[in-house]
Amino acid sequence: MNHPYDDIINLPHHVSERHPQMSMYNRAAQFAPFAALTGHDSAITEAARLTEAEEELSESDAEVLNRKLAYLQSLDEKPTISVTYFVPDDKKEGGSYHTATGIVKSVEPDKGVLQFEDGTGIPVIRIKDIDGECFLTE
Repeated sequence: MNHPYDDIINLPHHVSERHPQMSMYNRAAQFAPFAALTGHDSAITEAARLTEAEEELSESDAEVLNRKLAYLQSLDEKPTISVTYFVPDDKKEGGSYHTATGIVKSVEPDKGVLQFEDGTGIPVIRIKDIDGECFLTE
């Protein structure tokens, strides 16, 4: 049985004397994805990133939160608490909720900030909830 390539099938592979063989790294680069629009991937990623709307506190929740802040202000000791608060997104409408845990340094109603000893400052207006063992005895 004759095949059309029987005469060349067993010949050694041709290696050019003029053109050096391409390295495996350079060959792989030829098949790498092509990004014609720089920044397009990051724009798609940004558009796909989800944010959530800031929830408005009910009157009763706001009252409980105000009592907790007043209680923290009245304490001589510095308790460890966890604060859930809203962080607005810089690029999109909405934001996300974060929880920070730390030792209370001060509650400054005139500045509207709850300050932790590690330097973290949380705007009181963004606080959704405060938890801690100190509230169990309240």
